[in-house]
This record gives sequence, C-alpha cells and structure tokens, in this order.
Amino acid sequence: MTNLIEILAGARVFDLAQPYFVGMPHHPSHPPFLFSLVKLHGEFVGPIGNSSAADALALGTHVGTHIDALCHFSCGGKFYGGDEAAAAQSYTGGILRHSVDGVAPILRRGVLLDIAGLEETDALPDDFEITAAHLDRAVEAAGVSIGAGEVVLLRTGWARYFTDPARFINQVRGPGPALDGARWLSARKVFAAGSDTVAFEKVPNPGMPVHVHLLVESGIHIVECLNLEALAAARVFEFAFIAAPLKIQGATGSPIRPLALAEG
Repeated sequence: MTNLIEILAGARVFDLAQPYFVGMPHHPSHPPFLFSLVKLHGEFVGPIGNSSAADALALGTHVGTHIDALCHFSCGGKFYGGDEAAAAQSYTGGILRHSVDGVAPILRRGVLLDIAGLEETDALPDDFEITAAHLDRAVEAAGVSIGAGEVVLLRTGWARYFTDPARFINQVRGPGPALDGARWLSARKVFAAGSDTVAFEKVPNPGMPVHVHLLVESGIHIVECLNLEALAAARVFEFAFIAAPLKIQGATGSPIRPLALAEG
C-alpha cells in the first residue's frame, strides 16, 4: 500500500471534466442543468451562531462530461448482445439491460489522439470528419500503441467553446469520427472512446452510425464533453484514466469526473 500511495503522490493529475453551471451547453435532446440554493446562511441559526446553506440540482444523465451506457442506443429494436429493448424498459424503472449502474469504476490505460494538433489548428472546423487515416497518423505522431480494453480520447479543440453554449452546441453541428473512424476503434477492441464535443461523431447525422456501431454493435462505451486542453498542452499522450459513473439504476448514462494520471 505504501508503494501505491507514493506512486500516486508523484503523479501529475489532469482533470478532464467540464464545469457545471446554470446555462451550460446541453444537447437539445437532453434536459438542461438546473441549480439553486434552497437554504441560505442565516435562515436558521444554531445556538452558537452556526448556520448552513444547501442546494438542489437537476440534470439529464447526458449533460456535461458523461459516459454513455450501452443501453443508450438500440437499433432494430435491440440492444448490444441482441436483447429486445421494448421488453426491458419502463419510465419508472429505466432500462433493465446494460444500464449505467452495471459499469464498474474505470481504471484503465488511456491514450490521447490530438487530431486538432495534428491539423495544426486550435479547433477543428465543424464539418471536419475524423477518418481512420487521421487516427493512424495521430497514433504515429504520439508514439503510442492502442490495446484492447483501453480508453481512447480524441481532441478536436472544441473544449475551448464550452463556456459559450451556443458556439459549443452549434445547432448540433460539429467534428468527429464517421463510421470509418468508429470501425478503426472497434477493430482495436477498446473499452471506451471519447472526445471534447457534445456528440462523439460528425454531426448532424440522423442515423447516428457511430453511436450505433460502438454502443449497439461493439459494446464500446462513449464519453462526451471532455476537457482535453491541459492534457494536450502538456503533450501527455498516455496515462491512467480514472472515472466512475453514478450508480443510477436503469439509467442510460451518468455524469463522471474523469482524471488522467501521468508520470511526474
């Protein structure tokens, strides 16, 4: 245990999460983030002058930095593995197959592929498609390999727009992989793939083929709305990826606070 604590104490820690704030960007298919103080200091004062404040929040499970459970998408009425969606869902009970409470805490090797850096731009244009060729070049440029069960993160540079909700959502138009890039990832049998955009694929695309291919056909989780700027600036391309979804029974996704731990 002492050695583990010493290793962790010497690691560089990168926070990959975006902040939550009223008015923050959210995909129009999902409810917004709501927050308010519900008790102010001074409303109740204890016998020694003590007081406390409290707050409440509400949000969709796919708002802010979050992970998609495999049940987030179906195709032809079926989830990953062939389970029938209609028989496994209810408004009150959620989804009984592949829900987010079944996703164990994540501690895996992570890899950053800096596509914006590869293209020598601060942020990719909104019509940019990340192809398998881009991913091959990014792997070579980073000097990394990708193995089964790992987490691959694609930087587009769009994290810089997060505090400008209209720019970040951009009428749900943005860069990302199309099916070609998704198949590159699934061929490597990764555990999860993510990016700094609101949708992990080139949008708009009503069929959402990347989500269908990764979640339904391949059993690969998706992480969205990451902040990869500090990681890219430090040129850290491989790291320990640590995150845990909330154990929300029946949920199709969950907010996470992902961390990247790199050697000091």
